[in-house]
Amino acid sequence: MNERHQDERTRIRTAIDRLLAGRPTASDGSLTVVALAVEAGVHRMALLKRHADLKNEFYERVRNETKQMPEPERKLRETVTKLKNTITNQKAEIDELQQLVTRLTLASAVLTQRTDVPPEPTPCTGNVIPFPGR
Repeated sequence: MNERHQDERTRIRTAIDRLLAGRPTASDGSLTVVALAVEAGVHRMALLKRHADLKNEFYERVRNETKQMPEPERKLRETVTKLKNTITNQKAEIDELQQLVTRLTLASAVLTQRTDVPPEPTPCTGNVIPFPGR
């Protein structure tokens, strides 16, 4: 490891300690990777790419020391909950539509059967003979 890389790691670890202690100096103090990068004075992508182990360590410490859920995990859980609700609603709608299709099919069959029944011939009076088929 070169000296610059080691310096970044030291600054990140120090920033983790400050954020978890609730004493931020450069960031808003939120327990996110963005705040950690600002607090450490490193680019966020450097933290995500070169120091992914420190990012994971940060989130693990957030979970263990503060008993809080990291922000990205919380957002993902909210999204999963919303998607599960959407799936439940869509399943209910599909069931309702399938029942409607069944009812409409039955109604169509009843109406079709009624039109297939030939009408009763009208009684003839006198010498009038009706034409067949009507």
